[in-house]
Amino acid sequence: MSNRGRYIVEAIVLEHRSPSELARTHKVSRSWIYKMLERFEQGGYASLEPRSRRPRSCSHQVAAKVQKLIIKLRCELAAAGHDAGPHTIHFHLSKKVSEPPSVATIWRILKRHGLVTPQPQKRPKSSFIRFAAKLPNETWQADATPWMLADGSPVEILNFLDDCSRVALASSCFRTVKGHDVAHVFHAAANTFGLPASLLTDNGAVFTGRQRRGKVILELELERLGIVPKHSTAYHPQTCGKVERFHQTLKRFLKKQRPARSLAELQHQLDIFRAYYNNVRPHRALNRQTPMAVFNALIKAKPLNQPAPVDHRVRHDKSIASAGSPCATSAGSGTFASVPCTRTGRSTFSSPTPTSAS
Repeated sequence: MSNRGRYIVEAIVLEHRSPSELARTHKVSRSWIYKMLERFEQGGYASLEPRSRRPRSCSHQVAAKVQKLIIKLRCELAAAGHDAGPHTIHFHLSKKVSEPPSVATIWRILKRHGLVTPQPQKRPKSSFIRFAAKLPNETWQADATPWMLADGSPVEILNFLDDCSRVALASSCFRTVKGHDVAHVFHAAANTFGLPASLLTDNGAVFTGRQRRGKVILELELERLGIVPKHSTAYHPQTCGKVERFHQTLKRFLKKQRPARSLAELQHQLDIFRAYYNNVRPHRALNRQTPMAVFNALIKAKPLNQPAPVDHRVRHDKSIASAGSPCATSAGSGTFASVPCTRTGRSTFSSPTPTSAS
């Protein structure tokens, strides 16, 4: 209840004071005083409560039919495990409504219906230093993330992502990701999309042997192909933020699917999601375009460095050749191939060809 309104009403009704005097003393208009008196006569003290200033009608209010469609899209996208934010809803709504409401209006409608969870603790996006490649295949990102099958057994999902177009280049599952698995998936993606100029990963043991003062098979392959390897700072996953964010989108989809009972079933789910992600889902960072549309619209970057020369060496190793017989090997590709040699140390072949790692 308005304390000032009650005081003025009681001063006039009970004390018979002049409205003009009260208006001058309390610096209010006489019309407001007479309005309070009229309300009091109609409904007593309860009518002196402050009333809403909301207009009785709004010409540009979103139609109830459109609001129901927004709620329906939200529920359908969330149930399928896809992004269901206001930007995504606006993209799908524009295909069904000639003049869809703005993204901010869609957000307010979702909030009004209790479908938005406030997260004030989140760090503002403006505080991050963003970087993005200018061309497809300029930089790839790769990382592995854990998952579980229906029986609770742990598995790992290896993902490759193009930094510029956000194309999901590969998404494969393994019991445990090993070094040769990474190299195999990398070559499969390169055969489809072309070789990248650089590859960005974290410091996982399957990506780099720097901590062990050596090189893993992926590093040897990148060096052989002239691709620049890049690694994020330890305990700083934000550097590989694009593929890390891709993990979240992928797992949101997998949680809505029937738990996979085998690696083959999980791989089938990954293939379905990758096709949807690349060709159907609008990407907010790409101005609501699909990743494949951006990938196909731009020219592709290529490795700038010259492939590393193959290192030919001659070793005396009883485990590879017979005792006392030297053998020529090729170390540049990460494997050592035995070449029969004579007692004089010369190869029986005129020009030995090194084998490449798979």
